[in-house]
Amino acid sequence: MLLSGTTCTTVSNPDLRPTPKSNILKGALGVAVGYPLDTVKVRIQTQRKYTSVWQCIRSTCKTEGVNGFYKGMSMPVSTVSISSSVVFGTYRNCLQCLRQLRGGSLDCPSSKLDIFLSGLAGGVAQVSVMAPADIVKVRLQCQTEPYQGSASHSKPKYRGPVHCLLSIAREEGVLGLYKGANALALRDGPSFATYFLTYNIICEWLTPAGQKPGWTVVLLAGGLSGMCGWTFGTPMDVIKSRLQVDGMGKRRYRGFVHCITESLRKEGPGVFFKGLGLNYLRAFPVNMSVFGAYELVVYILRM
Repeated sequence: MLLSGTTCTTVSNPDLRPTPKSNILKGALGVAVGYPLDTVKVRIQTQRKYTSVWQCIRSTCKTEGVNGFYKGMSMPVSTVSISSSVVFGTYRNCLQCLRQLRGGSLDCPSSKLDIFLSGLAGGVAQVSVMAPADIVKVRLQCQTEPYQGSASHSKPKYRGPVHCLLSIAREEGVLGLYKGANALALRDGPSFATYFLTYNIICEWLTPAGQKPGWTVVLLAGGLSGMCGWTFGTPMDVIKSRLQVDGMGKRRYRGFVHCITESLRKEGPGVFFKGLGLNYLRAFPVNMSVFGAYELVVYILRM
């Protein structure tokens, strides 16, 4: 999940929305900034051979080199503008619909409940376009075969994003591309709802009445709201990743509920928060870079 966000004006005024160019740049920059940590997080969540963050980092560097941290990155980079547009388009339209249902004008500020529900709808809506790209990303991240030129003769199952996509569709059917989509929806719905609501509240707290939020407020609100979103999203993030990689080898889970119960039985309640620290660590700089890129692009386009 990339909690990319938008400026505070987009939250307070749903008629303002990111341009396609700003979506592409801010989304790609956000992915690039946080992707190495995302790879480590996915491996820790899905592979029990990694006992700590540093052990995973050292092992990846030793066997795969720096490139090991960027496996599968082309998939989210190429689709982030689409998923971002779906999120913010759904969010904007839901805000307008809820405001009209309540009989308010388009210029009236949205209620906190409307912001929460619109964020929830936006997060769930993006699953339809994000799920296939996400399963490809996760499976490529979990391929731990050494990088080319190493002494090992083991070959990875997937040769790249396109080969991975086609292989999943051929071996598991088209629905195989949506494995873990229910967990993805349960992750992104509450996460985006929390994200938008927290962002709006922080901007209101730190901005004097009648003024627009300053640069510092926008960056701080984006970073903190991203961290809050991951607090609610990490448990389902673990389940989603485990379901998505359950097909690369021997199948361990019969479905969504079985994955939850088996993970809890074997590893205890703490399993649902594997990678939470990494999510916090990357959420702040990722969202700050996203907001910075967005503001820069909007400024250039308005010149």
